Amino acid sequence: MTTQPIVVWGEIPVKNLEASAKFYDAVFGWTSKVDRSGPQAMVLLNGAGDTVGANLFEGDTATGNIIHFAVPDNCEAAADRAAAAGGKVLSPAVDIPPGRFIMALDPDGNQIGLFQAREA
Repeated sequence: MTTQPIVVWGEIPVKNLEASAKFYDAVFGWTSKVDRSGPQAMVLLNGAGDTVGANLFEGDTATGNIIHFAVPDNCEAAADRAAAAGGKVLSPAVDIPPGRFIMALDPDGNQIGLFQAREA
């Protein structure tokens, strides 16, 4: 039996996209690039857009890092369960090349992504 990864993506809000990319590239020896395929520009850390990874995006750094979790079915069903369990759904489904996601808050206010991979 194979298991699906639990964490599929991480997001780090930054004040300056280009400056932050230079920092992470310098620290880790990466060559990152700006990706404009989604609803906002982001920097794919290490240029890894086709695998589990992370990105930088310009946003409110007070929100902290965002972890996207794989859902067992689809992101709408997961959003319904999150709301029923005391969370809050923040967005409709967003389509991106590797799949779809919905942003939500857990009961403590931590922002999470509910990610549904695109079918192969």
